[in-house]
Amino acid sequence: MNTILAIILVFVGCCSNVVFLELLVREFPGCGNIVTFAQFAFIALEGFIFETNFGRKKPAIPIRNYVVMVTMFFTVSVINNYALNFNISMPLHMIFRSGSLIANMILGIIILKKRYTRSKYISIMFVSLGICICTVMSAKQVNVDQEGTEEQGLYTFLRWLLGIGMLTFALLMSARMGIFQETLYKQYGKHSKEALFYNHCLPLPGFLLLASDIYNHCVLFSQSAPVEVPGIAKDVPVMWIYLLINVITQYVCIRGVFILTTECASLTVTLVVTLRKFVSLIFSILYFHNPFTAWHWLGTALVFLGTLLYTEVWASVRAALRPDGRKRE
Repeated sequence: MNTILAIILVFVGCCSNVVFLELLVREFPGCGNIVTFAQFAFIALEGFIFETNFGRKKPAIPIRNYVVMVTMFFTVSVINNYALNFNISMPLHMIFRSGSLIANMILGIIILKKRYTRSKYISIMFVSLGICICTVMSAKQVNVDQEGTEEQGLYTFLRWLLGIGMLTFALLMSARMGIFQETLYKQYGKHSKEALFYNHCLPLPGFLLLASDIYNHCVLFSQSAPVEVPGIAKDVPVMWIYLLINVITQYVCIRGVFILTTECASLTVTLVVTLRKFVSLIFSILYFHNPFTAWHWLGTALVFLGTLLYTEVWASVRAALRPDGRKRE
């Protein structure tokens, strides 16, 4: 029952979160900082009350280790959201972040001296090729959609290129954080909910550096079109409603993933998250009419095919269908 609930939370929470994030960035493309701050503040408040019992519960993992993890987590979160300011479309943003397998494999080989099976190397080739196709086609789309002088077109393309560089850096940093977190869990045991709290609580002072941008978007949000909310006597600016729903759905999404990791094998978790990304991508394209060519579809198919191959889904299916009934994890 918990597994079914977790899967529902992941699909409902994560998919709806992407929708409201796109509603926010379509109106104000530079609102990534205020969205990130609101998400961090909400999850930190929930963790402070229910996980640390108002600060009375001591952490199982030393704070100094969380400081290192939080620095990387904060950097990845801010850069991923801020990259949307640089002509990065939401579908490309989601596809590019699906390349975490590449970054994890590269850093695993370099840092942990890991070696992988042939199927995993093939899956990485699929994912890499898919991302390259989508990136190149999006670059062409940027050039085609340009209006104005040649200098303006070059400036816009260079901004897009900077956004791609930011996503690449965030991808590698996220993989490094995963390796660091894996090492901590081996040493101190798994404390996912505790890590969730500290990853969102400790970075909050860092948002002081972004206070001016956050305040400016607070003003812009307050000036957005008012809508009537049932049960409230006065109208509320629509952007604040979008932000509130985005924050709540982000918490539901993360909470669903947390329950899933405690109830299911890692293969199931990876498969559910992969399918959720695909559903989010399809919905974003269809609902928001994002430009998506046949080449984009090919790249998307390669990314998700490579991801499924990496998780050895096909091998598990074959094992489940064996006449002797033996299954392999």
